[in-house]
Amino acid sequence: MSRATNFHIFSLPLELLDTLTPRNLLAQPDRTLTPEPVKPAETVQVLSGARSCNVCLGAVFTDVDDQRAHFRSDWHRYNVKARLGNAKVVSEAEFAILIEALEDSLSGSESSDDDEASESDTVQNLLAKTHIKSRSPSPTAVSNVPRTALIWFHSPPATQIGIYRAVLPHEAPQNSYLNELRVMQTPLPDGRKWTLFMVAGGHFAGIVVRVSRASEAEFDAPQKGKQKKPVPEMEILRHKTFHRYTTRRKQGGSQSVNDNAKGNAKSAGAQLRRYGEQALRDDIRGLIEEWSDDISTSERIWLRANSSNRRIFMDYDEAIIAKGDSRLRTFPFPTRRPTQSELSRCLLELTKVKVTYFTEEELQAQDEAFLASLPKPRPKPQTPAPSKPVEKKVEPKLNKEEEVHRDKWSRFLEMIKKGRLEAAKAFWDRDGASIGGVDAAIPEWTGEKAGTILQLASSFGQAEMTAWLLDDLHADPTILVLSNLPRVIEEAEASDSQDASSDPPAGTFISHKTAYDVASSRAVRDAFRRSAATRPDEWDWLGAGHIPSMLSAEREAERDSKKKERRKGLKDKICEREAKEREESRNDTPETHIPVPVKTSSGKPGSQKLGGGLAASEGLAGLTPEMRGRIERERRARAAEARLKALGSR
Repeated sequence: MSRATNFHIFSLPLELLDTLTPRNLLAQPDRTLTPEPVKPAETVQVLSGARSCNVCLGAVFTDVDDQRAHFRSDWHRYNVKARLGNAKVVSEAEFAILIEALEDSLSGSESSDDDEASESDTVQNLLAKTHIKSRSPSPTAVSNVPRTALIWFHSPPATQIGIYRAVLPHEAPQNSYLNELRVMQTPLPDGRKWTLFMVAGGHFAGIVVRVSRASEAEFDAPQKGKQKKPVPEMEILRHKTFHRYTTRRKQGGSQSVNDNAKGNAKSAGAQLRRYGEQALRDDIRGLIEEWSDDISTSERIWLRANSSNRRIFMDYDEAIIAKGDSRLRTFPFPTRRPTQSELSRCLLELTKVKVTYFTEEELQAQDEAFLASLPKPRPKPQTPAPSKPVEKKVEPKLNKEEEVHRDKWSRFLEMIKKGRLEAAKAFWDRDGASIGGVDAAIPEWTGEKAGTILQLASSFGQAEMTAWLLDDLHADPTILVLSNLPRVIEEAEASDSQDASSDPPAGTFISHKTAYDVASSRAVRDAFRRSAATRPDEWDWLGAGHIPSMLSAEREAERDSKKKERRKGLKDKICEREAKEREESRNDTPETHIPVPVKTSSGKPGSQKLGGGLAASEGLAGLTPEMRGRIERERRARAAEARLKALGSR
């Protein structure tokens, strides 16, 4: 066969069709469907124009209707599924025997469903009885491979032809593509018609084309004195193009899209574009109404339009083109501006057969390279081995006595934190012995970081509470602050031979701070020092207690007297300075006294700064005598500086 490249999809050579096998990688990834060996008699019938099925044995048809009816039959559907499941195909007589056996086994289980549903279940029941698993044509290798626009067929030894998938019927299964291609070669009485529409940016183009010759029209009627001319394979029956102003210049998008996004614009150009859109819609629908006869007899309707423009063709009352029409197709390749020449180019692209010449080895290498280029599926996350569930600490149920004990601790700690001394004394007289004594460790379940009651009161700055614990209850100030409780008092009070530097009990972290170290105020620290002075021999106050010195009554009185003397000396100095300033102010002459007004920060009359007359005297109300004297001295100093400046400028 010569290497011709200008084949037409509706007029392929018969000798080429007989050698074709589907080789589309996506349709048959693991093996190529090869036609069953045909008997010599059947070969003669095929060459003479009869049609056959490559799947079913001995199925020969006289016309297209019989062939299509066979494709919808249970016999053909069973053989297709059996072949996909690597099972043996059966003849029509064998299939009838299988059906009779199936009906005998299911005679008591017939339902009252309609015939169509029972026929659809027949193949499934038969497959289940014969243990044939119907599988997808692409089980593993190409399950995630995208569908290509072209379908390829192979003709040994090294010829491949390809057609666009959109040309075939939507409902056709992949294993019947070759049969559909053969059906397309059958001429129809009036030929095949296609309708092509394009609309974009206010441009519209449409044509009605006869894409195959009629069954009887091989030559045109001869004219006088001229020979017969062959009828062309394609003929444009109708065509129309027009343009309307609908697109906003240099901004893109139609006016309706802009109105929906931002609201109706009120410019003159916007109104012109709205008029253009309405006129374009009316013109297209009028043209469709005019071409209604040709559109209704078209085998395919090709449409290029965006979502908003598609409503022009089918989304209105009494539309010629139904919204779910099975003839509708979109162009499976990029297109340019809608024009007559662009529609002609797209028509040739759809009807021209693609031809390549590769050997079997080259095709296999291409398939492997294509599969290797596909993104590998993500590995499924491996579920880790079930680990032993972590046992949650289940708190034991408390009996009534334990609940009462916890309630006592909670209430007493709240009193310590808030400094409610009288309530704490009453509680201690009543229930102090039940919580374990004043040096008992605070339980872990309370969440407190302090180890003892004394440490808690010291950290919260409760001076009176601290003094009561030290003087009345004789709390131990030498116990170190503990963390990571629990700790029992017996473990802290080890034998006398064990000093403070010995290792603490397991599970306990001992800091180097005592209750005095965590005191948060000077009043609390003074409470520790007074207790140390009152009972110096009771505890190791200065050593283990970390108290720097004792505060006796005499020392405290001496400290207070020193403080009073310091304050009195300060007052005397202030009085001497004020007297000196008053004396200097009396020595100044009246002529040199120049009052200096003090401006506010905003430059407007109102409240003034220091030394501002009535406002200043009102501002001194409520201040201590020391603050008033300080402010008065500052005001006088400013006045003296102003007078010196005035004398220097003369």
